[in-house]
Amino acid sequence: MTVDRRGLLTGGLTLGGAGLTALAGARAAGSQAVDGPATADMRRAITSAEAGLIPDAAEDQTKRLQAAIDIAAERRVALVMAPGRYRAAGLKLKPQTRLIGDGGTATLALSSNGPLLLAEAADRLHLHHIALDGGMLENDGVAGALVVLKGCRNVSISHLDLKAAAGHGIALEACSGRIHLSRISVVGDAAIFALDSKGLEITDNTISDCGNNGIQVWRSADGEDASIVSRNRIEQIAARSGGSGENGNGINVFRAGSVLVEGNRIADCAYSAVRGNAASNIQILANSCQRIGEVALYAEFGFQGALIAGNLVDTAAAGISVTNFNVGGRLAVVQGNLIRNLKRREHEPVDKRGEGIAVEADASVTGNTVENAPTAGIVIGWGRYMRNVVVTGNLVRDARVGIAITSASDAGACFVTGNMISGATDGAIRAMDEGRLHGPDLAREPVATSGRVVVERNMAV
Repeated sequence: MTVDRRGLLTGGLTLGGAGLTALAGARAAGSQAVDGPATADMRRAITSAEAGLIPDAAEDQTKRLQAAIDIAAERRVALVMAPGRYRAAGLKLKPQTRLIGDGGTATLALSSNGPLLLAEAADRLHLHHIALDGGMLENDGVAGALVVLKGCRNVSISHLDLKAAAGHGIALEACSGRIHLSRISVVGDAAIFALDSKGLEITDNTISDCGNNGIQVWRSADGEDASIVSRNRIEQIAARSGGSGENGNGINVFRAGSVLVEGNRIADCAYSAVRGNAASNIQILANSCQRIGEVALYAEFGFQGALIAGNLVDTAAAGISVTNFNVGGRLAVVQGNLIRNLKRREHEPVDKRGEGIAVEADASVTGNTVENAPTAGIVIGWGRYMRNVVVTGNLVRDARVGIAITSASDAGACFVTGNMISGATDGAIRAMDEGRLHGPDLAREPVATSGRVVVERNMAV
């Protein structure tokens, strides 16, 4: 049996208790479950008009909206919002909630401090074609987010237009599902913050003007995460809370293992385009990164396993860095990347960069092209922190030094062969002591090789 929409309409258009009474009375009517996508048959939906909601009303409509959400969720039907603006706060989403904007022009506007939407252990949530406006109101709620979801499975969020959140835009904890085809802009912290995910996809979104990060995929302790972050457009990411790299990133992966970051377009970030911190088995593939303030693509601290391949970096302080062997960071493939137009940050007292690719331990660097690197095209090791590095088949053009190799006597082994270096102004291949160059150009004046370092069959032009 379907919802008696005529009865709901009769009572629902009357403001005050009558509208809510009509909705409550419909609980006993019964309804077929809507098991299809969010664009389900609207004849089995409840509309905002039937719920007594008035578009563009000046007063807060939280109570009516909450009642409508509860009844629609209980009946497993959609609540369809007519175009207009609805002021509310602290709306609690139940399992099976389907909140849909009719024509994509319905806006829920935060009316007081706290989350606008909140759900806990509410599976199969659907939010589609809705705009959310936080009004930059300070938020004392969970994670300081406009939308807070905890322990929710099979979440589906699409065509959401979220803006003006003082904290995070969307904060998820222990959730699974998908956020896609949405626009998130002007947020004080991160657009999307995902903690301890259970199988999450963040795809095809447009994210801009964030105070600290674009997308954060974190875990409270090291572990498998397997989130997919793909085909997003991310730009204008600041680092307003400061720090040395925890903020200012397009995509920030922390402690989360087996995360795929693929095909994203990332620009104008204060620190990194993609930053993996203690993120084992991370894959950073085919991303396009422009105008990045520090290292564009980063695998750092206690990770094991990083595949960084097929990316394009144009204008950054450094292209790719795979580092922190001193705390266990190791095992990487850096392959087929195009890195150009690096820059030195002369205003920094120490960390000036200007490097194309830097690796330390158990790493293969093959088939990359680096152009315009004012410090070095490829840097192998740092002090004694170098082990088992292969650098082969790369092209370095117009760098101060093509390839720099740590000369510490207690460093591990590396093999440098079959590379082409063109236009290096201070040597094609040089030894270094923590960045200080010394000795001959090993590409032009070969020296006796040792069991630790082998340099052969490279071309300098």
